[in-house]
Amino acid sequence: MNLLAWLVLGLLAGAIAKAIYPGYQGGGILATIVLGIVGAFIGGTLGVLLTTGQLAIAAPTFSLAGLALAVIGSLVAIWLWYSFSRRAL
Repeated sequence: MNLLAWLVLGLLAGAIAKAIYPGYQGGGILATIVLGIVGAFIGGTLGVLLTTGQLAIAAPTFSLAGLALAVIGSLVAIWLWYSFSRRAL
């Protein structure tokens, strides 16, 4: 997938995940894109793990199913970030 598609998928997935996750999440558009891209890798890896049983780093395609995996991965990334940052304070 080219860079522009990754940015669009990251922005969409990060924005949807921030809207779904309860509470306030700081950060601007760049943080949202990074969160979505990280979430896409987490979601793609979880999708491969659940379908094949193998742990492989993967990224979803630019489709509705790929967007859903990226949103799920972004929700996991938000939860992990706040879990670790809360303990550090």
